[in-house]
Amino acid sequence: MKNSKIYPESKVEVRNWEVPFYDLFLNVITAGRYSALITEVIRAMEIKPDDLVLDLGAGTGRNARLILPYITGSGNYLGMDISRAMAEKFQKKCSGFPNARIIRARLDREFPLRARFDKIFISFVLHGLPQPEREKLIGRVGFYLKDNGQLFILDYNEFPLDQMPWYLRSGFKFMECPYAFDFIARDWKRILMDNKLADPRENIYFSGYVRLLRVRREGV
Repeated sequence: MKNSKIYPESKVEVRNWEVPFYDLFLNVITAGRYSALITEVIRAMEIKPDDLVLDLGAGTGRNARLILPYITGSGNYLGMDISRAMAEKFQKKCSGFPNARIIRARLDREFPLRARFDKIFISFVLHGLPQPEREKLIGRVGFYLKDNGQLFILDYNEFPLDQMPWYLRSGFKFMECPYAFDFIARDWKRILMDNKLADPRENIYFSGYVRLLRVRREGV
């Protein structure tokens, strides 16, 4: 039985039957470069051994397996994902790491958390939400960051769709949902700063179409 989507037009929500093929799908759409991309991104996050890391939309645990070797001190990793099948796959993949766990929760609702984190990571999720829910999520994330804690958003960069090469434009239109077309047209540095997240910096990948955007919560 197929699980229903919260946002039917979104393509970041994964149905249970799609989960076994999810990592393969990421490999295919990145021409086999996904692991190299995530490895480079996590290196750029400069995770420290004692960091508390929150991964929103943690998926199968593939990213977690690359993050966890950096957390060798008293730090911990917490993943959040709405999908039961994703959480089950995560638990199998990360069973050898006692400092890692995952909880099932919606990102568009209040988080069932009390802790605050040194680093929060959200990878290729934000573009698949409606803009009002994106803004609420950004505001919520700021609350769960420690003073000077950092938010890392790995997602599409801002770019004019009509200036993409035709073959990339055709692929983007076929693969992505309407929310993504809205996402690439917005000034995300300004949106983040308007939500009291400071010092935006970026790393650019895939010829400028993908970006790691980092901001920090200013100390009070």
